[in-house]
Amino acid sequence: MTHAGRYRILFIAILFLVTVPAVMAVPSYTTTYTVTVQEDSSALWQIEYRTLLASESDLAAFEEYTRELPSVYLPQVQDLMQRSAAQASVAVSRPMSVSNVTGNAAVQTSPTGRYGLIVYSFSWSGFAAPDGDLAIGDAFAGGLYLARDNTLIIRYPPGWSVKRAEPAADDTRDGLAWYGLRAFSPGEPQVTIEKPAFPLIPAITGLFIISIIGAGYMVYRRSRDRQEMLRESVEPEEPAVPLTDAEAAGLEERILALLKNAGGELHQSEITRVLGLPKSTVSSALAGLHGKGMIVKVKKGRENIIRLVRNRS
Repeated sequence: MTHAGRYRILFIAILFLVTVPAVMAVPSYTTTYTVTVQEDSSALWQIEYRTLLASESDLAAFEEYTRELPSVYLPQVQDLMQRSAAQASVAVSRPMSVSNVTGNAAVQTSPTGRYGLIVYSFSWSGFAAPDGDLAIGDAFAGGLYLARDNTLIIRYPPGWSVKRAEPAADDTRDGLAWYGLRAFSPGEPQVTIEKPAFPLIPAITGLFIISIIGAGYMVYRRSRDRQEMLRESVEPEEPAVPLTDAEAAGLEERILALLKNAGGELHQSEITRVLGLPKSTVSSALAGLHGKGMIVKVKKGRENIIRLVRNRS
């Protein structure tokens, strides 16, 4: 086989995507077709052709192909794939088109030798059939042929799962992979992928954590209220300290100052603790302030909350 003929085979290899030949010789290259399906039913295609450059004449032929790729081979691949999409569109009655066709070539050196690598990429809109799930395969209206050592890989969006794949893939570690030598029937491989449902387990876990936090807060509040009530019950009632009018007025001002500094409200027990006076004395002063309309008392369990009346005249 001549060098020019070898690289023309790449064009024929792409044609295998829509035509199944009856007889095919074992090729001296490998081709990997990678189809990455998107959530909008389009697909990003990459056709990777790899061949060993065993001699200098092989390298020279590959470099000649590289020079002619933009003007000769890339337009041929673009025309082929656009016609393939148009034919598939008619067959399945769904709009399809191929765009953004690119091609590049490079020489790679590895411990196993020197290789020529050619990569064609393009976008195929409408490639999958959207129906809640995504059905893949009907675009292969003419069938598929994989030569020996060639590979077809179908990848799908992150989080999606495979609902059906016929025939079964040879490998599922990185998408779905089928290896040649293989001839697929028209419309194969048939793959259906489904979108993930509502993440029930994370949602339940979140609600459980929130409920624990809420329950913990309620336990804390109840514990604090019990402690305050217990403190009130064990504290001995001291007799009221007789106050002059001036002392009574001063005590009321101290209570008002405490309330203002605390943001407008305090437990009655807290006011008594800060002032260091008998409860009866503080209670008498609070009654005086309440009678003047300066404070209000709010009953909460066995405790009183004292609130400052704002904007009083």
